[in-house]
Amino acid sequence: MRSLFILLVLLICSFPVSALAMGGDGCGAGSCKDCHTLDVPEAAKILGDGVDKVHSVRFSEMPGVWRVEVEKEGNRFPLYIDFSKQYVVAGNIIRLKDRANVTIEEGRSTGDAGPRKVDLKQIPLEDAFYIGDPMAQYKAIVFTDPRCPYCARLHGELRKAVKMEPNVGFYIKLYPLKMHPDAYPLSKTLICRGDAGLLDRVYEGESIEPADCDKASAIDANLELVKKLGINSTPTIILPDGTVRPGARPADQVIDMVVKAGRG
Repeated sequence: MRSLFILLVLLICSFPVSALAMGGDGCGAGSCKDCHTLDVPEAAKILGDGVDKVHSVRFSEMPGVWRVEVEKEGNRFPLYIDFSKQYVVAGNIIRLKDRANVTIEEGRSTGDAGPRKVDLKQIPLEDAFYIGDPMAQYKAIVFTDPRCPYCARLHGELRKAVKMEPNVGFYIKLYPLKMHPDAYPLSKTLICRGDAGLLDRVYEGESIEPADCDKASAIDANLELVKKLGINSTPTIILPDGTVRPGARPADQVIDMVVKAGRG
């Protein structure tokens, strides 16, 4: 989640002054629709071959950006383009006042994407760690970064969840973010060691000896996979029905989401 705040700060700092501080009868006093426009064809031109299709464009709750609903390799997700049309943000917009996920709220309110889903068959699990009873009926996949504090928080909640409800389990896929420089080699070390307990120790602040091996190539594969799936933040939970749920949550909420999705 911290990466989201940094993205937003960078985006805001990059706006031209006129886009954010228009006085008089400008956007600050009237409707931004009067002075900034973006339609589907123009958005498609801006994004180019980075997406396969642009479905819709609308103003976001966040000032100074449009929410652009796009599709890539069968996966549908939102991007944000700023009013200067020079910057694109991929990720979740968080409202600081209440920590609400604006990206999810906007998707629900417009029906653009609803809760986004991915094809679970696209996600290999051979490299994943597993938490819980192997015989658990309802299993989710979690993309996590070993240096992400919100991932550490969720990881602890997952441990609680499998104790509270033995019928849920979690596959843990490592997705090191570029903003955490040592997360990439650390992820490779964890894959080579093959011990889920080491990830617990890392989240508790323990240092581990680096290691490399052929299996470490799974991390590079994961980095390509998240691009294909449209996942760009950690932690991200993939529910049993393929629904994508970004962000850390308490154990009881995680259990409720996983079981409901598993039951259909």
